[in-house]
Amino acid sequence: MSKLEQILILDPSSDLRFRGPFTDVVTTNLKLKNPSDKRVCFKVKTTAPRRYCVRPNSGVIDPGSTVTISVMLQPFDYDPNEKSKHKFMVQTIFAPSGVSDLEALWKDAKPDDLMDSKLRCVFDMPSENDRMNEQESSKTAAVLNASKADGTSGAKPSSLSMDDTEMRKLLEESKRLQTEVGKLLEENRQLKDEGLRMRRANQFDSSASKSSAMMSKDPASKSLPSLLVVIAAIFIGFFLGKFVL
Repeated sequence: MSKLEQILILDPSSDLRFRGPFTDVVTTNLKLKNPSDKRVCFKVKTTAPRRYCVRPNSGVIDPGSTVTISVMLQPFDYDPNEKSKHKFMVQTIFAPSGVSDLEALWKDAKPDDLMDSKLRCVFDMPSENDRMNEQESSKTAAVLNASKADGTSGAKPSSLSMDDTEMRKLLEESKRLQTEVGKLLEENRQLKDEGLRMRRANQFDSSASKSSAMMSKDPASKSLPSLLVVIAAIFIGFFLGKFVL
């Protein structure tokens, strides 16, 4: 293994370690560092591509830079006889300046230009005690989550009761305002009726005064002809008395 290969793979140095049980995705990180003064292209390959998801699985490392690669093992039924079939290899090559087509660079690369670093996979299955401890931890976490959920659900009814109380208060206030509005409307109607009665009473009083005035004028007009008749009779009697005598 060359100096570049030894420095390129940092963590882990020679193994990819995964801890079971493998009922869920298990992720381990691989760090690559470029100690040279040139750009380095890399590719990550595996003998079991269907079992792993590698991000990123290729790229370029600038001089003095480090790249972290996530290797995600997919859930599977662990078989001790299968672990020797899982291997990884990191291929690196110097990227000449001015080269942008990396696919063409890998395709045209000579075997002497490639540098390989091989890694083996290590599967750690938890012991019986570890399993029991994990189960206890899981149960404890489940109990804590359940208690939190109960506390949250217990807080909800109180908030709901508070909301109901506020709603009842609002309804009572609304009813009170409606009653006040009804009273004001009734008072307004009574005032209108009272004003109408007063106008009718005034109209009746004015008509009565007019009729009484007319009646007071009529006797005077009737007494005037009678007076004239009396005066005329007196004059006629006076003249007749002179002629007779």
